[in-house]
Amino acid sequence: MRLTVVTLAFGVLTQAAVLPAFAALGADVASVEADRAHMKGELRATATERYQLHEILLPSGTRVREYVSAAGKVFAVSWHGPTMPDLRQTLGDYYDKLQAARGAARGDHHHLSVEQPEFVLHSRGHQRSFAGQAYIPALLPAGVTVADIR
Repeated sequence: MRLTVVTLAFGVLTQAAVLPAFAALGADVASVEADRAHMKGELRATATERYQLHEILLPSGTRVREYVSAAGKVFAVSWHGPTMPDLRQTLGDYYDKLQAARGAARGDHHHLSVEQPEFVLHSRGHQRSFAGQAYIPALLPAGVTVADIR
């Protein structure tokens, strides 16, 4: 019995160590706090008629905005500032889609566009000036357009 408990505990701890401790795009609103803590930023939240906007100001001066639907899901993120945010943190599970699409993505040294049915990302930048947005088309709330994601 004792060996079974130890084996089970080891398995659970191993799983916890392997799983990412964060999520953002496509995740629940709770992931916004995980992003803020990981990026050591200051959080400001505002509500609109169609969504909540959570803005994280990073120590570098970059602003990361996470758009949360009434259902509590992060449907879009955007960034603007002198440094790139941690996209692995900001995009969560969609970071792997970005990596997989990079070879086929349209872009050059300063621009990157990934347009897939389940994930869209546009990023541009050069030294001390970066901006971008990523969103999940299926999660956009009614009445929200891509132009709203700034």
